[in-house]
Amino acid sequence: MKATALIAEDEPLLAQALQAELARAWPALQVLAVVGDGASAVREALAQRPQVLFFDIRMPGLGGLEAAAELADAWDSDVAPFPALVFVTAYDQYAVQAFERQAVDYLLKPVTPERLRHTVARVQHLLAQQAPDEDAVMERLRGLLAPKPSSEAPLRFLQVGVGSEIRMVPVDDILCLDAADKYVRVLTGEHEYLVRTPLKDLLPRLDPELFWQVHRGTVVRATAIAAVTRDEAGKQRLRLHGCSERPVLSRLYAHRFKAM
Repeated sequence: MKATALIAEDEPLLAQALQAELARAWPALQVLAVVGDGASAVREALAQRPQVLFFDIRMPGLGGLEAAAELADAWDSDVAPFPALVFVTAYDQYAVQAFERQAVDYLLKPVTPERLRHTVARVQHLLAQQAPDEDAVMERLRGLLAPKPSSEAPLRFLQVGVGSEIRMVPVDDILCLDAADKYVRVLTGEHEYLVRTPLKDLLPRLDPELFWQVHRGTVVRATAIAAVTRDEAGKQRLRLHGCSERPVLSRLYAHRFKAM
C-alpha cells in the first residue's frame, strides 16, 4: 500500500532509526518530512497533508499530544481525511494504558522491528477504510488529553498574588481560565488575575461537570456560557455572561455544542 507520512522526533538518531525501520517494514511508505518539534510538525502536516503521523510524545514546545490537538483544530477534512496517528514514547505505564484504552497505536522506544510491523499492519488496515471515523479520532484525542485524576481535594479558592497581597479568589466566582505563556489568566466578572500554576495542574482539581475545557488552553464555567457564535474568520467563539472575553471553541471540544 502506498502512503505518505511525517515523523516528529526531537532526537535525530532515533528519528533516523525509525525512518530506516519504516523503509524495511513498509517500503511503499514515503516519508515527506522529519521534524524535531511540535510546532514544526503542525506546520509541515498542514502544508503536506500526510496520511500517517508518527509523533513523539515529548518534544520541545508542543508535545506530540498537544501538536495532534492543534492539528485537529486546523485540519480541513474537505481537503483530506485526518491522518492516522501513531505516538512514540519512552516506556510510561500510564501513557501505555491510555493509548490502549483509547485504541490509539503507539510505539515504545527503542522501536523494535516486530512491534513496528504490527503497527504498520494496523495503520494500513485503517487507511484501507473508505471513510475514516473522524469523530472517533477526536474522541480518542480528548481521552488522551484528559487530566489524570487527582487525589487532592477539589479547589474551593485560588490563591493569587496582587502586588504585595495574596488574595483568595473563590472558585465559584471564576468564569474562565486561559493559559497565556507561563501564566494562567483567571477571569471573574470583575477582575483578571494571573497565577503561575499550569492549567494542566489546575484541571484535575476542578469539577468537570461545572468547568468545561473548550480549547487546549481554555476552560470555562459551563453556567456562564450564553451562546456559541462564529466570527469573521470562521472560528467558533463562546459568549459568556458577565465577561467581555470571547474564548475560541476548539474543534476538538465542539461536540459539547450540538443542537438537540
